[in-house]
Amino acid sequence: MTPPRNSTAIRDVASVLHPYTDARAHQKNGPLVITRGEGVRVFDDQGKSYIETVAGLWCAALGFHNERLVQAATKQMRQLPFYHGFTGRTHEPQVDLAEMLLERAPVPMSKVFFANSGSEANDSAIKMIWYYNNAVGRPQKKKIISRLKGYHGVTIASASLTGLPYNHKFFDLPIAGILHTGTPHHYHNARPGESEEAFATRLAEELDAMIVAEGPETVAAFFAEPVMGAGGVIIPPATYFEKIQAVLKKHDVLLVADEVICGFGRTGEYWGSQSLGMRPDILTCAKALSSSYLPISAVMVNERVFEGLADGSAGLGTFGHGFTYSGHPVAAAVAVETLKIYDEIDIVGHVKRVAPTMQDGLRALAGHPLVGEVRGMGLIGAVELVADKATHANFDPALKIAPRLVKIAESHGLILRSLPNDSIAFSPPLVITEAEITDMVTRFGAALDELAVTLRRESLAAV
Repeated sequence: MTPPRNSTAIRDVASVLHPYTDARAHQKNGPLVITRGEGVRVFDDQGKSYIETVAGLWCAALGFHNERLVQAATKQMRQLPFYHGFTGRTHEPQVDLAEMLLERAPVPMSKVFFANSGSEANDSAIKMIWYYNNAVGRPQKKKIISRLKGYHGVTIASASLTGLPYNHKFFDLPIAGILHTGTPHHYHNARPGESEEAFATRLAEELDAMIVAEGPETVAAFFAEPVMGAGGVIIPPATYFEKIQAVLKKHDVLLVADEVICGFGRTGEYWGSQSLGMRPDILTCAKALSSSYLPISAVMVNERVFEGLADGSAGLGTFGHGFTYSGHPVAAAVAVETLKIYDEIDIVGHVKRVAPTMQDGLRALAGHPLVGEVRGMGLIGAVELVADKATHANFDPALKIAPRLVKIAESHGLILRSLPNDSIAFSPPLVITEAEITDMVTRFGAALDELAVTLRRESLAAV
C-alpha cells in the first residue's frame, strides 16, 4: 500500500540526508520509521516490534525506555537547562560526573574534559596530544598511529584515524600525520600455522618498525579500541596489547584507549581496557555514558598529560579548546543517573551472567554453511559470512550478502547491523535477559537459514 502523502517516510525522503546511507537507494526504498521503544525492543510506525541487536549504535545500554533517566533530564531542565564550562564556570552535574568517571577509571586519571560525541572526544584527544607535545618542548612529536579497520569517528581528524575506506574516499582523508598499522584479526591476517601469540608478536614488530622508520621523535600516540567495533568486532589475539604496549613504552608513545563502544560493561568488565590489559594515558568514552539518552562524551587524561596541558595554558593564557555544550548540565545529569543505575543493578555482574548465553548461542551457528567465524566477548560479538569456509574467502562485496540478511531479519523481528567482510554485529542493550538473548539468536538463525535458501536458488552458494 502506498503511504499517505504526508507520511513520515515520504517526508523523510524529501527532506533528510541520512548518515551512513546510500542516498540514491534511500530515495527509492525509503526509511524504516521507528516510533517508540521498550526494553530491548523498538517499534515501527506499523506497530511491528523488533529486537534491537546492536542497541541502536552500540549505545542504548539501558534499553529504549528508562523512566529514571527521563526524570533526571526533566529535573535538570527545570533547575538549570544550560550553562557552559568556559573561563572557569561550572555546575554540579559536570563536577559530579567528572568525579564519578575518575573513581571508575581503569587506571589512575587526573582530569576529565567533556564533549558531545565519540568523534568529538577523539578529535579533542588528538588536539590535546599535539598541544601537550608543543607545551613540553617536543614540537616534532605529532604523528599518530591507529589501525586498519579501527573506528574512531567521523570528524576530519577522527575520521583520519578511522581505518575504513568509506570514511576516507571522496572526503580527501586521511590528513597528514595519521598512520595506520595492521589489523589484529587472526582469522584473516595470520599466516598459515601462525599462532595467536606469534601473530601478536609480528604485529608488535611491525609497529616497532613503523615507529623507527618514521622516527620515534616524531610519533606521539597510538589509538586503539580494546575490541574493534565498526571494523568487524575484532578481538585482538592473545598477548597483543601486552606486546604493543611494550613497543609504545620503548618509544615514549602515548596510548589512547577508545572506549566509546567497549566502556561501561560491554566486554564483561567495566572497561574494555580491563578486559584486554590496556593501561592508557588517555581514555575516551561516550555512547553508554548516558545510555545515549542525551549526547555526551568524555576524555580522561592522566596526570602527566594534564600537567603538560596546564603548563601550556599558563603560557598562552588559556586552553583554547572546548564546545558550547561541553559538560551540558542536562546531559551530565542524565549520565550521572546512568552511572548510578549501573552500580545499583551491578551491570558488569549482569553482563557476566548473561554473556555466555549469547556467545554460546552465536557459536552454535559456526557449523552453518554460510558462517566463517563467530567471535566476541561479553555482550559484543559478530558472525562473519563467507563464500568459502575452507579458505575464509568472503563473498563479492557487490552481492551485498550481509545487507540482504539485514533486510530478511526485519521480517523476523530483528534489527541487525552489517559490518565489513559481511560480518553481522551483536551488541544488544546490556540489560537484555537470557530469555531475550535466546529469542534473538533463534530469530537470527531462522533469518540465516532463509538467506541460505535464497542464495541456493540464485546459485550464489552451495548450501
